Amino acid sequence: MCIGPRFRPATALMVALVVAVTASACGGTDNLTAVPLSSGGVPATEAPSPTGSVTLITHDSFWVSEGTLRAFTADTGIEVVLQMAGDTGQMVSTAILTAGDPLGDVMFGVDNTFLQRALDADLFEAYESPALVGVPESLRLDPTHRVTPIDFGDVCVNFWIDRFDSDNPAPSTLADLADPAYADQLVVQNPETSSPGLAFLLATIAEYGDGWEDYWAALRRNGVVVTSGWEDAYYGEFVSGGGDRSIVVSYASSPSAEVIYADPPVDTPPTGVVTSTCFRQIEFAGILAGTEHRPAAELLVDFLLSPTFQEDIPLNMFVFPALASAALPEVFIDFVQKPEDPHQLDPAEIEANRNAWTERWTEIVLR
Repeated sequence: MCIGPRFRPATALMVALVVAVTASACGGTDNLTAVPLSSGGVPATEAPSPTGSVTLITHDSFWVSEGTLRAFTADTGIEVVLQMAGDTGQMVSTAILTAGDPLGDVMFGVDNTFLQRALDADLFEAYESPALVGVPESLRLDPTHRVTPIDFGDVCVNFWIDRFDSDNPAPSTLADLADPAYADQLVVQNPETSSPGLAFLLATIAEYGDGWEDYWAALRRNGVVVTSGWEDAYYGEFVSGGGDRSIVVSYASSPSAEVIYADPPVDTPPTGVVTSTCFRQIEFAGILAGTEHRPAAELLVDFLLSPTFQEDIPLNMFVFPALASAALPEVFIDFVQKPEDPHQLDPAEIEANRNAWTERWTEIVLR
C-alpha cells in the first residue's frame, strides 16, 4: 500500500503522468503497458536512444515534477520507462508473480508494511548505493541492502482546529479518541482497503499490544465511522470536504497541503496533527532480481537518492526525503509536524500478522 492519495490538482496529474498501468493483486500482468518519457514529458514517438532505457515499476501515487526524470536521462543517456502497477499491495503481488523474470528493472514504493513480503519472495538483488551514506540509520530496515530507503511519512490523526477551543480541547492521544467527549467525531479508513487505514491500525497495535482489540471496541462504541479510502474520509466525512466529522486519519503533511491548495489562499492551515498517534511509513526502491539492465538500474537507484530527486519529493508526494541533507520547502518547515517518536512495528511482525489483524478488526468494527 502506498503513502498517498496526495493533495494535487487533477490538471497537473494529467500533464505529468505519461503512463497508466493497472494490475490486480492476483489477476496476472497482461494489462501492463509502458511508455518511454520524451524530452517534453509526453509519450515518445521515436525509438529509445542507443544507450537504452531502464524500467521503473511504481505505485499509482508516484508523482514527480515535469523534467525530474529527464535530468537522469541528461546525465546518463538512459531513458526512464514508467510502469504504474496499482497500489503497493497490487504492485508487490504482481512482482511476486513474475519473480526472476521481472517486468522492469527497479521497483519504487514498497513500504515497511509490505517490505517483508517482498524480501521473503526474493524480489530484489542487493545493492548498496554510495548515496546511502546520507540516509539516517533509522530508515535502513534491510541490513543486506536489498532495498534502499527513498522517502518517509507519517500517518496521523488530524483535527479541524476551529471545532476546538480551550473549553473543548482537541484530542492529544489515542486514548482520547475513545473518550465520550469525542463521540461521533472520528472517521478512519478500512485497513483492508486503505494504506492510511492499515497504518492507523498498526499504530494502535504498537500502542496497546494485545489490548488493541478492546481499544477498537471502545472506538466503535464511541461512534467511529469507517470509509473505504482516504478521499472518502478526508473529502467526504471530514469537515474539509463538507462533512460533519472533526477528526480524521490522514498525514502529518496534510496541514501543508491545505495551505498550498487552499482556495481562497490562507496563511495558516485549518487542520492540526495529533503527533502521538502517528505511524511511520518508509518507502524503498530495489533492483528487481533478474534484471537485464543491472548497471542502469544501479544508476537509477543512485539518482533516486540524489538531491535532484530527493528535493522534488515533498511538494509532489507530500512526504519527507530520506536524504538528510535534502533541502525542504518552506511550507514543510513551517507547517509539517514530525513526531519525535512515531509508532513502528517490525516488518516481519506485520507480515506474519497482517491478515489475522485485519480480519479481527473487521469482526470488531464492522460486524
